[in-house]
Amino acid sequence: MALFAVIARKSPIGIDADRFQQLLGQGFQYTKELVEKGVIKHRWILVGANAGLNVYEVESHEQLMSVLYDSPAGPHLQFEVYPIIDPDSYDPTAYQAQRP
Repeated sequence: MALFAVIARKSPIGIDADRFQQLLGQGFQYTKELVEKGVIKHRWILVGANAGLNVYEVESHEQLMSVLYDSPAGPHLQFEVYPIIDPDSYDPTAYQAQRP
C-alpha cells in the first residue's frame, strides 16, 4: 500500500458556477464513501484556499488516478500529489549503517 497527500483545488473549466457547486456536493459524498472504505485516511478543508487536503492509501499510482478522476468533481479540480510515508516506518540511521 502507498500513501499520498493530495491537495485538490477548484478549477471549474467549461461549466458554470451552479453546475460546479452541484458536482462539488456530489464529490463531497464520494469522498465520504472513500473514507468509509478506508481509501481516504484523513481529510481536511484548507481554510481560505478553496482547496481540500486528503491522505489516500491505495495500491498504486493508477488506482490513485482512478480514485481522483472518478469523483464527479474530479475533471474540474487541479491536483497536487505528494507521495508520503509514515515516519514510524522510516529509520534515518539505516542508510548510515549501510555506508562503507
